[in-house]
Amino acid sequence: MKLAEIKKILKEKTTIEFELPDGNLVPSHFHVTEIGRVEKKFIDCGGTLRDEAKASFQLWEANDYDHRLHPEKLLSIIELSENVLHLDENSEIEVEYQENTIGKYDLEFNGERFLLVNKFTTCLAQDQCGIPETASEKPKRSLKDLTETAAVATACKSGSGCC
Repeated sequence: MKLAEIKKILKEKTTIEFELPDGNLVPSHFHVTEIGRVEKKFIDCGGTLRDEAKASFQLWEANDYDHRLHPEKLLSIIELSENVLHLDENSEIEVEYQENTIGKYDLEFNGERFLLVNKFTTCLAQDQCGIPETASEKPKRSLKDLTETAAVATACKSGSGCC
């Protein structure tokens, strides 16, 4: 979800609910403790330099049951963050939430509540590593036909560009 999308939704809502991937709700007395601009500059396993910038929301719950975050308050925090941190309204949102460790989630909306969606790693240079696009493209090989010579010939070699 992008900042522009959450702002539009918040203008129409009277309450805010976040649902965890397991279907449980984040307790209603949560706070958004920070909104940040997170920048990541990295090189993928294929040697490509990449830049990534996201808006980060950190959700936190305390034993403060008397205060609830209302949509208009979250909207004002987002707008302040856009101005001060120069967040683009097309910035993707990543949500941090403390469970056993800090989890990072993508954000979606199901028409009723915001959904914290699990994130997954992936290889960004699959075309250079020989990873098939779909599992059906994966070549099937019989282990009994694999000789030591064949195994050495098909193994990743240093400098080959393979992961």
